[in-house]
Amino acid sequence: MLRQSSRSRAVLSGAAVLALAASLAACGSSGGGKGDSAKSDGTPAATGSAAGTPTGGGTGSGTSAPAVGNGKVLMPTGPNASLAKSRDTAAGPIFLTTVTGAKSGVSGKVWVWLPPEYNDPKFAKTGFPVLTLFAGGQSNGYNTWTDNQLPIQEENERLVKAGKSHPFIMIMPVQNFNGDEKNALDCSDIPGQPKMGTWMAQDIPDFVRANFRTVQGRDGWGVMGASTGGFCSAKLALQHPDVYKAAVPIDGYFIPDSLLWKGHDAERAANNPDVLVAEGKADVKMLVTAGGANPYETKVVKSWVAKAAPPVGIDYYEQPGGKHLTSDFKKMIPDTLEWLTKNLAGPAAD
Repeated sequence: MLRQSSRSRAVLSGAAVLALAASLAACGSSGGGKGDSAKSDGTPAATGSAAGTPTGGGTGSGTSAPAVGNGKVLMPTGPNASLAKSRDTAAGPIFLTTVTGAKSGVSGKVWVWLPPEYNDPKFAKTGFPVLTLFAGGQSNGYNTWTDNQLPIQEENERLVKAGKSHPFIMIMPVQNFNGDEKNALDCSDIPGQPKMGTWMAQDIPDFVRANFRTVQGRDGWGVMGASTGGFCSAKLALQHPDVYKAAVPIDGYFIPDSLLWKGHDAERAANNPDVLVAEGKADVKMLVTAGGANPYETKVVKSWVAKAAPPVGIDYYEQPGGKHLTSDFKKMIPDTLEWLTKNLAGPAAD
């Protein structure tokens, strides 16, 4: 599966070599390159309009008007999306909506978390950076970044108060519409299947810009995911450097392997991060990680990193003793947020 390359842009930077470590619930497999986190319950706890959500958003139908702004901030255009509270966290509620994409025709669940600063009157004219998070596993009707397996929201707020992280708007979409891992949608537009690549990279950013105050341009947009989500985050950033400036694939794999690609070799190659990273077309920064206790995984990840061609820039981190478990992914949250903060624009006001 791996073709060795002599070319390496990997840099073990000080930012990447922060203390990333281990401990939480199992993620499906402790070996191999593709074990994923367990399903979490994304059932909303309440329905109707969500308290504390901003006014002046866009529609939840994917037919939102373009966001407006001439300086550092894009202001939303409205009307509001229908957001239902999914659950409370110590750092504020997570909301759930359904986004039907005008460009893809795909309709799927998307969870949203707004940092407490977003609704602070002092920041009423401030745009915020956006972090899209993809789960491990199939993410069929759930996203593990929305529950206490990966408490990224609480950690973000703790780091904001410590002056170590931007407050990020967090967007957490589903990735599939069935639990058959062999027939995953691979975050791509597979011929004859729902156009998940278009939904993720075009319709969801359109939804965000229409509903929330964001930073102008791509400089405030990042994407991160673990395992299967690592594949998705790497692929989407390499395909859409106009949308995303930075990506963090945590213990990912880099070759699309869904059986749905059968008979579509050209399209599969166009959605293959193993090919995309070597093309030298994407001006993106990445923090790419591997678990040090898993030789197969480190081989997969290091081989991929070695293929990166400029202007792709990669910081590689190997977690000492790390296994392919959600427990290990959890401990990486603080340092991945700090890395993203150093590589993405923060909140801005005109």
